[in-house]
Amino acid sequence: MNLAAAANENLAHTSNVLIYSAMAVYTLAFLAHMAEWVFGSRSKVARTAAALTEEKSAASAVTVQSKAKAGGTAVLDRPKVVTRSAAGSRDVPDGIGAHGGTEKGDLYGRIAVSLTVLAWLIHVGGVVSRALSVQRAPWGNMYEFSTTFAAVAVAVYLILLTAKKNVRWIGLPLVTTVLLDLGLAISVLYTASDQLVPALHSYWLWIHVSCAIISGAVLYMGAVATLLYLFRDRYEAKLANPAGKQPGAFAKSVLERLPAAASLDKFAYRINATVFPLWTFTIIAGAIWAEAAWGRYWGWDPKEVWSFITWVAYACYLHARATAGWKGRKAAYLALIAFACYLFNYYGVNIFVTGLHSYAGV
Repeated sequence: MNLAAAANENLAHTSNVLIYSAMAVYTLAFLAHMAEWVFGSRSKVARTAAALTEEKSAASAVTVQSKAKAGGTAVLDRPKVVTRSAAGSRDVPDGIGAHGGTEKGDLYGRIAVSLTVLAWLIHVGGVVSRALSVQRAPWGNMYEFSTTFAAVAVAVYLILLTAKKNVRWIGLPLVTTVLLDLGLAISVLYTASDQLVPALHSYWLWIHVSCAIISGAVLYMGAVATLLYLFRDRYEAKLANPAGKQPGAFAKSVLERLPAAASLDKFAYRINATVFPLWTFTIIAGAIWAEAAWGRYWGWDPKEVWSFITWVAYACYLHARATAGWKGRKAAYLALIAFACYLFNYYGVNIFVTGLHSYAGV
């Protein structure tokens, strides 16, 4: 064995160790996020705020009654009624977890974010070590794609946090998904570091696949917001109907931390609309690479077909939001169907369908 091959094997081993280490720290971040969600909304600050709100409402009612008894003219403000708009949203404030949370929850949240940053740095080290070991882009097979995808998803989350966006509520589902993704990568999808077939030795590997990874990571954020919107929307619907079945104590303690349904709906739409042009470019770049590698731009390969189906699904979602005025649950279902197409394009097509894109193995 020559020295270069030995060095590459050492780097590949280092990459594996770093990925396992990142998973360990992500697990600690997961526990901290759980503590934020479970204990943060039950802290003294939250109870005090609720009590003050109730006292203020009671004091207002007493003041009105006193004025009426004194012979004065009581001016009654129209009561604020929480109603469902035609678009499926309600005029309700964001939950306490949307702005950092309560005193206790904020402490757990900051610990969780710090651990997530540390895990991400170790994670990126694992991805870079893998790239150095194979001396190419570290996304030539499903294992490498999965580990890189998870790192980019966390990077998007941290960038949004750095930009002062109130997205810490994404932390728990994000870290959970990252742990599942990395667990699947190392247990089922793992592929030893090796060079690729000649068709993949192209600068388009850096352009096309990196765009697909970034697009997928951002679309994942939109899918998480959409899924949480559905839970929060149902929660708000139950609260708006006191005569109906009310949410349980556990559901209330968790869902009250989320932004309002309208805020989640708007966030998901903006995320999907922002990344859609990049997904469009991803498909165009793939077609250009296909012409250089196989002599045709489009050959109805399963991967090409499902990439286009994903594009159509998101185009329908954005078109419905922009022209038909779709908001709320109808748009949410369409967005989740679109993201399901993206997932099938990655997992389903790569594992269960044979095509020209099968040369990279699992």
